[in-house]
Amino acid sequence: MNFLRALAIAIGAFIAAPMFIVIPMSLSDSPSFAFPPTGYWLGYYRAYFANELWTTPTINSAIIATATMFVTMALVVPASFALVRFRFPGRGLVNFLLMMPLMVPHIVLALGYYAIFSPVGLTNNHIGVIIAHTCVSVPVAFLIVSATLKGFDRNLERAAMSSGAGPLRTFLHVTLPVLRPGFLVAALFAFIHSFDETVIAIFIAGREASTLPRKMYESVRLEADPVLAVVSTLLFTLVLIGTAIAAATRKRPVHAT
Repeated sequence: MNFLRALAIAIGAFIAAPMFIVIPMSLSDSPSFAFPPTGYWLGYYRAYFANELWTTPTINSAIIATATMFVTMALVVPASFALVRFRFPGRGLVNFLLMMPLMVPHIVLALGYYAIFSPVGLTNNHIGVIIAHTCVSVPVAFLIVSATLKGFDRNLERAAMSSGAGPLRTFLHVTLPVLRPGFLVAALFAFIHSFDETVIAIFIAGREASTLPRKMYESVRLEADPVLAVVSTLLFTLVLIGTAIAAATRKRPVHAT
């Protein structure tokens, strides 16, 4: 156990190590990427929040990721209930189709989406990116919701219905409170998966719906703007906050009413 604990700590430290470089670089006063910094200031943080070339993609990413999260959950929740609780012809095929985006490289998906969306005007706008991001977020959310649903004790529902509660009331007052932590985690992962996606956005987002990861990619390729270190630091902080919220939600006891 001590060896496994030490191994887990070493892996965690290896994963987190780049942030100990990126965070100081975000505070550096150097005109380019430099480590260790020659001096410290907050100029690049001010440059990020004052520059529409960075704030507009950030807002776009937040809008697209939020919409993707809601659409993904609207599709995944009923699909998970159907596939976990019922047996029907073609069930295996439906499950395969839901998981397919995990098996196909994003570059292949991006080319396919561009070929389909371009003739119908779904490139260079938010709707096209939301649809594409929903397709690639569904498998992740589906796995989480399905695992949560498989661990649900259906005797709770039977007890509620035997006491006179109808299907809707049983779902709202028994099923949903118990499954809520899993739903919230699935929604969080759908949001992060969309917010972090780059390849598809490069192909279909265009200038009007340019996302933050796309802007970061362009910054690395074209200008090596030190503001990129600021964005990386802020995103890492948001991920830590989101992970902490998800962990706290899963650990909090939920009592059916």
